[in-house]
Amino acid sequence: MSGGVPRVTGAPGSAREADPSGAVAGPFEEPLEPRFDGPVDLTNCDREPIHIPGSVQPHGVLLAVRTDDDLTVARVSANVAEALGREPDQLLGRPLREVAGPAVAKTILDVVRTAFDLREASPVDLLLGDGDDWRHYDALLHRVGELVACELQAAQGVRPLTYVGTYARTRQSVLRLNGSRSLAELYDVVVEEVRRLTGFDRVMVYRFDPEWNGEVVAEARLERLNSFRGLHYPASDIPVQARALYERSWLRLIPDVDYQPVPVVPALDPSTGAALDLSDAWLRSVSPIHLEYLRNMGVTASMSISLLREGRLWGLIACRHYSGAHEPGYEVCAAAEFLGHLFSLRLVAREEQQHLAASLASRRVLDQLVTAAQREGVSLAGQLTTAALNLTHLIGCSGAVIAVDGEYRTVGEVPPRRIARAVFDTLGSQAEILACDAVPTELPQFAEYRAVACGMLAFRLSRDEGVAWFRPETVRTVDWGGDPENAKIIAAEGDEVRLSPRRSFDRWRQVVRDRARPWTPHELALADELRQALTRVAYARARQTAALARLMQESLLPRRLAPIRGFELESWYNPAATDRVGGDWYDAIPMPDGRVAVVVGDVAGHGIAAAGTMAQLRGALRAYVVALDPASRAPGPVCLVPRLPAPRMPGPGSPAPARLVLDQLGRLVDVLLPEAIATVIVAMVDPATGAVEIASSGHPPPLRLAAAGTASVVDLDVAPPVGAVDLLSLTPAGTEQAGTPGPPVGVETVVRLGPGDTLVLFSDGVTERRGEAPDVGIERLRAGAERAAPGAENLRALGDDLFDTCRDPDSDDDATLLLLRRRPDATTPRFPADTTSS
Repeated sequence: MSGGVPRVTGAPGSAREADPSGAVAGPFEEPLEPRFDGPVDLTNCDREPIHIPGSVQPHGVLLAVRTDDDLTVARVSANVAEALGREPDQLLGRPLREVAGPAVAKTILDVVRTAFDLREASPVDLLLGDGDDWRHYDALLHRVGELVACELQAAQGVRPLTYVGTYARTRQSVLRLNGSRSLAELYDVVVEEVRRLTGFDRVMVYRFDPEWNGEVVAEARLERLNSFRGLHYPASDIPVQARALYERSWLRLIPDVDYQPVPVVPALDPSTGAALDLSDAWLRSVSPIHLEYLRNMGVTASMSISLLREGRLWGLIACRHYSGAHEPGYEVCAAAEFLGHLFSLRLVAREEQQHLAASLASRRVLDQLVTAAQREGVSLAGQLTTAALNLTHLIGCSGAVIAVDGEYRTVGEVPPRRIARAVFDTLGSQAEILACDAVPTELPQFAEYRAVACGMLAFRLSRDEGVAWFRPETVRTVDWGGDPENAKIIAAEGDEVRLSPRRSFDRWRQVVRDRARPWTPHELALADELRQALTRVAYARARQTAALARLMQESLLPRRLAPIRGFELESWYNPAATDRVGGDWYDAIPMPDGRVAVVVGDVAGHGIAAAGTMAQLRGALRAYVVALDPASRAPGPVCLVPRLPAPRMPGPGSPAPARLVLDQLGRLVDVLLPEAIATVIVAMVDPATGAVEIASSGHPPPLRLAAAGTASVVDLDVAPPVGAVDLLSLTPAGTEQAGTPGPPVGVETVVRLGPGDTLVLFSDGVTERRGEAPDVGIERLRAGAERAAPGAENLRALGDDLFDTCRDPDSDDDATLLLLRRRPDATTPRFPADTTSS
C-alpha cells in the first residue's frame, strides 16, 4: 500500500491527527475531521482514504497556490522554510512573488497559463534562495481543483532536465528491450536495467492475476539476498484504492521508510473544510500500514513503477533497498519512469504477438472444423470427433462431447453423459457460454469426477443439443510470501494484539486442489464462434432436412382419391408449421369386392423419421386391404408379414375386415418397427348400400352429418394406437399359453349413410389446441359442421369452412380432413360431382 492516513482518534469534529512521530500538529493546522470510522489495520485497509493523508514526505516541500494572477499561497507543508526560508505563517495568503521572488512567480505563472497538462510540463527548473545561498529545485506541478500544487525537490546534476538527457541515460536499456525475443527475456532485461539505473538492492517485475493477487515473475538482486522469484502475494497487500492511484501516477518513491511525516498547513481548507487531495503528488505521505509492511520485510527504501496495459494496471516494477535510506535523483526516477513506459509498450506488443500467433493457429482449426461440419451427407457430430481433426484441437482439454441431430459423440476422456448434462443444467442455465474451472467447488456432489471433469466449457445449440470440453483437476503448489491468512489469525487473537501486515515473509507453500486450468478469454471467444457457426450449419441442415421430408411426405399422398360410385370424397391437408414435417397421411383404396377403404393416419413425431414410418405404414395398409379375400372375409394366401398368431378376439369368429387390417398393421409394427406409434382409422364404404364399416386404433372418432343438418360423434370402440405394445400386451410368437385370455381390442362399428349424409374423418391437428381437452376440439368441429352445412354451396365449400375455422392457426402439427358424402339422388345430385383431391 502506498499513501494513507494516520489513525484518527477522538470525537467527530474535534479530533486531531495523530502524527506517527508523536509530534503535535503545528499552530496553523486545523483539527482534522475523522475520515474513517475506526482504526485502520490490514483487515480494513482497502477502505483507507490514502489520497488525503494530510502530510507529505520530508524529501521535498509542498506549496499549493491559487490560480489568480498573484498565485496566492493557500497551503504549504510545515517544512517549507527549507526551500523558501520562511515559516508557514509568513507565507499563507501572500502572493508567490513576495515569498519566492518575481522571477520564480513569473516562470510558474507562464507554465500555468500555457501548459495543457501541468504534469507533462514538469519538472520546471527554479532557482530559490536568499543572499548567497541559492539552489536549483525541480518543481513538479499539477492541478488540484482550483489550486496548483507545486512540489519542490532539490535538484541533482546538470539542469535543466531534458528528454534528450533522459534518453542518453536509457539508450542501452532501450536497445536491450527492443532486442528481447520473448516475454521472459523482456522481464529479465527490464529488472536488470532498472536496477543498474537506480541502484536499488532488489528490482522485481510483479504481475497481477485476474483476482489481483501478485506474483514475482522476474528479479535482479544482490547475491546475498534470497530470491523472491515465483512468490505470490494476496490481493490485500495492494488494495483497490492503491491500485487506482498506481494507474494515475506511474512512479512512487519512498526514500526512507522511517521518515517523519510533514503536515500540510492548514490541514483543511478554511472555506470548504476539505483536506488537500494528494492523489497526484510526488511527495504524498504513505500509509503507516504500508510502512510497517515494508519494515517487516526489512526494506528501508522503496520505489514502484506502474506497468499499464491499455490503461489498466497490469503489474509493477517494484524496487527495494535494505541498507538504509536511498534517494535516486529526480532525473534518475524520470529515466526509470521512461523505461516503465517503454516496457509497458513492449509488453503489450509482445503479448499481442503471442496472442496473434495463437489466434491464427486456432482460427485455422476453427475454419477446418466449420468446413467439415458444412459437408453435405455426413454426420455433423462425426465430423467434429474424427481422429485427424476434432474439438480437442480447437481448445486444449482432456476430452470433449457433442450432441446434435440425435447423435452423441465423444473424444478423449469425458464424464458420463448424465453427469455432463447435470453440470451444465445447474451451472449454465442462464449463460450462452458456460466456463467453470472449479466444478467440485461449485457442485460438491460431482467431486468424484474431478479427474476428468474438474473444469467444463460448454454451450447449447438447443435444449438437448450442445458441445462441451472438459479438463481434469490440476493439483498445483503456490508459494506465498508469508501466509496470506495470517491477518485473520492475528485478528482473532483479540484487541490486545497490534494488527499489522503479515509478520512473517518466509516462503509459505499452499497446495491448490479442485481446480482445473482456467479457461482463457481467447478460448471462450473460440467456443462462442464455434457456437454461432454450428447454429448456422444446424439451421441450414434442418431446413434442408425439412424440405426433403416434406417433399417425401407430399409425394406419398395421393394426387387424386379413388372415386366411389354414388359418393363424393374431398380431402384437405396442411403440413406442420415452421418447416416441421409430421406423419399424417390419408388414402382411398379400392377393394376386390367393389368397396373402397378410406384411411386417415397420424404417425407420432416429426421429420424424416416420421415421414419414413408413415410411408411404410401406408404401403403395408394398402397391401393388407387389397389382399383381403372377399369370399371368406379373411386374408388371402398372400403373406405380407412374418406369420404370427392372429390377435385373440373377444368372442367367436374372425374380426371384420377394417379391424383385421389394423390388427395386422399393429403386428407388423411390433415386429419390424418397435419404436413407431401411430393412430389410424379405416372406413370401408359399400357404394351399393351406403354402409360404412369403421375401425380405429387410437384415432379420434369421425362425425356423422345428417342431410337434415344435425351432426353427431360416431360411437366408436377405439383400440390402442398401432405400436403401443405395452397397451396391447401382445404375447410374442411361440410363447402363447393356453387358456390365457388376450387383452380386449376395438371392434368394428357399422354406420349407414343415407342420401345427403356426410362422414367427417380428421386427424387431431384439426381439433386439438394447447391447454384444451381433446373433446373440446371435437365438439367445436361438430358445432361448426352444423353451422356451416346449410349455407355451403358444395362439399368443397363446407370443408374449406371447417378447416379454416376449427384448426388452431398457431398449431405446429399436421392437419388432415376428409369428407365423404353420399349423393342425395343419382340423377339429381344436390352437389356437383367433383372428386378432385386437394
